[in-house]
Amino acid sequence: MIRIKRLVRHSVLGTASILLSTLWVSAVWGAMSAVTTPQASTDTGALLYSQRCAGCHDGPVARAPHKIVFPMLGPEYVLSAMNDGIMQAQAAGLSTEQKILLAEHLGDRALSRGEDAKVSFCPETKAADEALGTEIGSWGMSPGNSRAIDAKTANLNISDVPALKVKWAFAYPGATQARSQPIVQNGKIFVGSQDGTVYALDLDSGCAHWTFKADTEVRHALSLGSVKNVSSGALFFGDFAGSVYAIDQSNGELIWKTKANDHPDTTITGSPKLYNDVLYVPLSSREWASAANPAYQCCTFRGGVVAINTADGSQKWVNYTVDEPAPTGEVNNMGVAFLAPSGAPVWNSPTIDVTRNRLYVGSGENYSSPASKTSDAVIAFDLDDGELIWSYQSLAKDAWNMACFVGGVGGNCPSENGPDLDIGASTILHTLSSGKDIVLAGQKSGHVFALDPDKSWYCAFTGCEEGRVLWKSKIGMGGFAGGIHWGMTASDDTLYAAVSDRDFGLFPVSDALGGMYSISAEDGHVNWYTPVQDRCPEGTKPMCDPGLSAAITSIPGVIFAGGFDGYLMAYDKADGKVLWEFQTNREFNTVSGEVAHGGAIEGDGPVIIDSTLLVNSGYSFGTSLPGNVLLAFSVDGK
Repeated sequence: MIRIKRLVRHSVLGTASILLSTLWVSAVWGAMSAVTTPQASTDTGALLYSQRCAGCHDGPVARAPHKIVFPMLGPEYVLSAMNDGIMQAQAAGLSTEQKILLAEHLGDRALSRGEDAKVSFCPETKAADEALGTEIGSWGMSPGNSRAIDAKTANLNISDVPALKVKWAFAYPGATQARSQPIVQNGKIFVGSQDGTVYALDLDSGCAHWTFKADTEVRHALSLGSVKNVSSGALFFGDFAGSVYAIDQSNGELIWKTKANDHPDTTITGSPKLYNDVLYVPLSSREWASAANPAYQCCTFRGGVVAINTADGSQKWVNYTVDEPAPTGEVNNMGVAFLAPSGAPVWNSPTIDVTRNRLYVGSGENYSSPASKTSDAVIAFDLDDGELIWSYQSLAKDAWNMACFVGGVGGNCPSENGPDLDIGASTILHTLSSGKDIVLAGQKSGHVFALDPDKSWYCAFTGCEEGRVLWKSKIGMGGFAGGIHWGMTASDDTLYAAVSDRDFGLFPVSDALGGMYSISAEDGHVNWYTPVQDRCPEGTKPMCDPGLSAAITSIPGVIFAGGFDGYLMAYDKADGKVLWEFQTNREFNTVSGEVAHGGAIEGDGPVIIDSTLLVNSGYSFGTSLPGNVLLAFSVDGK
């Protein structure tokens, strides 16, 4: 997840880093409102915030979320809290329009208002499918998260790629980012959006069959499966506030809804993985931002996985990446006690190992010190009961939260203070041509590595810190938005990894641009490397950056990858040659008649099915290029 992260250690850039950090935080707060909200509305919302909210949400009030949380939740969530939620009393006396302006200011974008939310519905809704049919496009494309689509499903040859043209474009109403990877089944696309709307779109035309409204943003890929008494099947997904849903895939009607976790900062970033009527939901959180408030007791969230029965939404099991947090004996500069261990969120989609009856996830940083042995780690859980079977830590002593960025020394910043190099990309369970299974992982540090899932005999004596690692290679500079970020792909005996190495202009001595790598899955050596081309016009950085951060996807012969600069590219697997590229950072006429705008391609990756390539464009969190479009490509646009 790209979050507002610690930009650089003060020991490296000193006073200059503080100045740049201050400027960058101003850009984070103001950039998107300037794009999507009229200036008068922005000014009025800011004034209302100063008068009615700043006393609590600027801190330090222990139970009041820090203002940095609200852009993640979105204006719809804020408005609901004022109308019929926890903030009704505080909003008493405000008019409807004032509440809207305040919500838009806090949420950093415009609300989707009735007349603005134009969606083109299909002339007549097709009958519900009697069979589930083929599904493609969930985050990993397979239980093993290979992100490799077979030739029959893709129905797109390497010779077809240079002829790809836009077939249709769909505008997400009122959105500034598009990061829910589509899934496709029987000619229908299912995709979430920033305001929580789930769409069922027609693969051929882009018109909508139905919509469903979740409470907050649905930012990951949905899963499709069966539920008793629902003949057409159900869609399963979570939202940014930590709720999990099952809806009827034929009409979008709610079947059940439950909470993934009782921690108030829980969020679902990675795509839940469906296997054998159980939905495995990764647990991430917003507590890294809550900790910016020095009155907040840091920290209590624990990353992990919850297994949910698809029949009724009941919990089968839950297990965590860290033990129950306990007082460390230390206090912050306001006298608030520190708790540890905490954090180690899971913001990638679980990988299912059917043979060994396990699932694998990667974890992020701890939120408080001392750091645990399971942060920045690959962790194996038992599918049946959630028992933690083994873990491998790639980087030790990584504890960080937002207080290190906005508060500096003191407050809730952990003593270890970073470097915040999560394992954010989903692990890949891959079988080599020799028949050996390996677990492949990528990290924001710029490292890729392979683990042996069958080292049980060795681990009994050594703990596996060395013996489980088959190889480890550093292919990128790394950083808080660098290295390997969202997803790799593997086929045959090769791992393909996109490297961001985005520096937001803070490292002028660095000439790293990132690019695409082909790596031997057998021993980690680099087969080839294709650097990205810097197409960002003069003066557009750091909003524009050529780095490759989004998840990548492969079909036979081709790898598809999108960049921070909005370019979508196709690479030849054999030698890394760029076969085709397309600039999505521009305006598009859409099926609803609205004009949409593309931006950065970030988070989710391309989907290829039935000769159609689908990709989202637009990412507004931090200094990235906003956008609100889903694009469908086909050969010659037909």
